[in-house]
Amino acid sequence: MIVQADVEYQWLETGGETLDRMLAAIADARQSIRLEMYIVNADATAEHFRDALVRACQRGVKVQVLVDAFGSMALPESFWEPLRQHGGQFHWFNPLSLSGMSIRDHRKVLVCDDLGFVGGVNIGNEYQGDGVASGWCDLGLLARGPLVAELSAAFDKMFNCAGFRHPPFARLRNSSRQKVVAAPAAQLLLGGPSRNNPIKMALRRDLKSARSVRIISPYFLPPWRIRHFFMRTARRGGRVQLILAGKSDVPLSLMAGRSLYRRLLAAGVEIYEYQPQILHAKLLLIDDIAYTGSTNLDTRALSINYELMLRFTNSALTQKGNEIFERVLSHCRQIDSETWRKTRTFVDRFKSHLAHFILARLDPMVAEWQWRRRGVKKKKRRKVYLASATK
Repeated sequence: MIVQADVEYQWLETGGETLDRMLAAIADARQSIRLEMYIVNADATAEHFRDALVRACQRGVKVQVLVDAFGSMALPESFWEPLRQHGGQFHWFNPLSLSGMSIRDHRKVLVCDDLGFVGGVNIGNEYQGDGVASGWCDLGLLARGPLVAELSAAFDKMFNCAGFRHPPFARLRNSSRQKVVAAPAAQLLLGGPSRNNPIKMALRRDLKSARSVRIISPYFLPPWRIRHFFMRTARRGGRVQLILAGKSDVPLSLMAGRSLYRRLLAAGVEIYEYQPQILHAKLLLIDDIAYTGSTNLDTRALSINYELMLRFTNSALTQKGNEIFERVLSHCRQIDSETWRKTRTFVDRFKSHLAHFILARLDPMVAEWQWRRRGVKKKKRRKVYLASATK
């Protein structure tokens, strides 16, 4: 546990540990519980969480749950009925429709009274385990102090606009605001659909003069400028180490990320692929700065999704983050530039470039079209309303 004055932070080093601590916090909550998730699976782990939330309702705790409709599309509506029956509140974020399916809430947050949890862990059986012998490799962080109030406020804004029926530009302003939290050496970064995403802007500023960059990212397709900073750091004598997925639940993302290997390796960037299990952790260490949260280092996370990251300039947290990085690194295979070039067939390269086009070009184009189309529809409805109101 890292303690500073009235603030405490603790790394949760596996998915299993994160889920266990979250369930314990729900059991101990006495006032309020806020749960925001991208994926809740229809499995035993999710049932444990739902039942714990129901018990919290029964003892008088205010319980609110927000789940992304696309990420959890396999979860039946009836799953949450016991929670509603006992007074809990549940919303789907952005209910599925062809006109707005691309805009998603990818945040993972739990706030129980004065405890806050963030990270990459969704609610499902696959996150149980140590990430080596069993379960996906993931990471979380527990926080106390002023930061938790900011997490609660961020949740409340998303919960109140879950139906996605608010003006597009208001969405943009609310979701993309960067907040400097009144906690020692901490920032809460809230990202949303925007070309000037605050998470992306913060990363650019930190990477611009970096000497040491260590990143764990399961879905890797960063914008050109961030890739440029990686290569520039390596070329001027700094060290850039990337731990990426060797196995993935999204094969298209794996192929797209590998389309970038050749140029990064040529510039001196070190690339490692995690071997034992599916990689899902998100950890960025830039000199003495540490980032963790829901954000992957890809186009969708940095330009389209609603995301959340914590940025720390806390030496103890960064030191512990480096220890976690080393532990994960010990289970990786390093990608050798010459071997990689020789073993990649024409078909491999074609698939990777096609995947890159789909995820880095086509997906953002569709999302932007849907975003603009919603804005036009909203404007037309407003004109009709104003015209009828003046009659």
